[in-house]
Amino acid sequence: MADDHSAIMARVAQGVRSVAPADWDACAGTGNPFVSHAFLSILEESGSVAPACGWQALPIIVDGADGKPVAIAPAYAKSHSQGEYVFDHAWADAWQRAGGDYYPKLQIASPFSPVPGPRLLLREDAAAPALIAAIEAMAVQNGLSSAHATFVAPDQLRHFEAAGWLIRAGTQFHWKNEGYASFDDFLAALASRKRKAIRKERASAAEGLTIRHLTGEALTEAHWDAFWRFYQDTGARKWGRPYLTRAFFSLLGARMADKVLLMLAERDGRAIAGALNLIGADTLYGRYWGATEEVPFLHFELCYYQAIEAAIALGLRFVEAGAQGEHKLARGYAPVATWSAHFLPDPGFRRAVAQFLEAERAAVAQDRAHLEAMAPFRRGAGA
Repeated sequence: MADDHSAIMARVAQGVRSVAPADWDACAGTGNPFVSHAFLSILEESGSVAPACGWQALPIIVDGADGKPVAIAPAYAKSHSQGEYVFDHAWADAWQRAGGDYYPKLQIASPFSPVPGPRLLLREDAAAPALIAAIEAMAVQNGLSSAHATFVAPDQLRHFEAAGWLIRAGTQFHWKNEGYASFDDFLAALASRKRKAIRKERASAAEGLTIRHLTGEALTEAHWDAFWRFYQDTGARKWGRPYLTRAFFSLLGARMADKVLLMLAERDGRAIAGALNLIGADTLYGRYWGATEEVPFLHFELCYYQAIEAAIALGLRFVEAGAQGEHKLARGYAPVATWSAHFLPDPGFRRAVAQFLEAERAAVAQDRAHLEAMAPFRRGAGA
C-alpha cells in the first residue's frame, strides 16, 4: 500500500524474523529490550508466538527513499484478548452482541509484556503519520474490528492523538532511583514505620536462604530448568496455561544473556524460587516469578527489594515490576500513568467506546491521586 508521501511505501512482513535484525533495531533503538529484534524473534522461534497461539506476527513497515525501513509497527493479528494486560473483553462482547466479529483484531504490542515502550519504531520521527495510516489501512482493508497499541511510551501518544485514536489510561507501580547509593539510602527516604516493616519482611524472607543474581555467561540450562518449574507453577495458578514455551528461555539465555538478570533463592543449594528481569538502558524490568516452596514475603524480596538493590548497583533510574499490584506501593513503588491507543473504524462503536473511556480516565486519575497520597516516603523525600 502507498501513503501520501511519494518516497515512502508501507508493507506487511511475514514475521519479525523475516526482517533483517540491523534494519529492525535501527528503528527500535537499544533502550527497551522488549521491542528488540532479538526478543520478538525469540518469541516466534520458540513457538510462544504463532497463529496457533492466537498471535500472528505481521509487522507493518514503512520504507524510506533508500529502501530501508524508517518506521516499523510490531503488529499481530489476534484471535483473542489474552496476554495483553489492557482488557477489552467487554468491548468484544458488545461488538459481537451487535452482530460483528471482534476477532481477529490488530495488536501493536510486545506480546505478553505489560512494559511501556515505543510502539512506533521510528528511525525517522517524520514517518510516524505514514506508519499510523498504514496500520489503519490494514485494519480497514481487511475488515478488522479494531487496532490497539498497548503500553505506549508517553512521548509517542502525540502521534496517536494527532491521528484521532482513542486514548486509554491505566496505572502501574514503578520505583525511581533518586540517586541512592545503597538500599539503606532508599530506606532512609521512607517513613519510619515503613522502614521497619520492610526490614522485617526482608529478614523473614531471607532466613535460611541464599539469593543469587545471574547474568551473562553465568546462566546455564540448569538455571533455566529450575526457572521453568517456577514459571509453570505460577502460570498454572494464575492463567491455567503459561504463554511462553521452555525453548523461549533457552533462546533468551543464548541470545540476550547480557540483558538478563535472573535472581534465584536457594535452600541448601537447591533453587526454590526465582525472578526473571531484563535490563534496559535506564530501567530494570521485572517480568516473571515463581516458587516451588511457600516462604512468607519471598515474592516481595525477589521481585521488589532485590530488584531495587540491583538497579542501584547497575546505576539504573527505574524498576518496572510488571502490571497491577497496589501492594507495591508500601514497598516504595509509586503509581504512574500508562497509556494505550485504539482505532475503531465503525463510527457507532467508536462513540460508545469513547464515552466509556472518558468516564474510565476520570476514575483512573482519581484513583491514582488517592494512591499517590498514600506513598510511604517521608514528607519531602522520595518520588
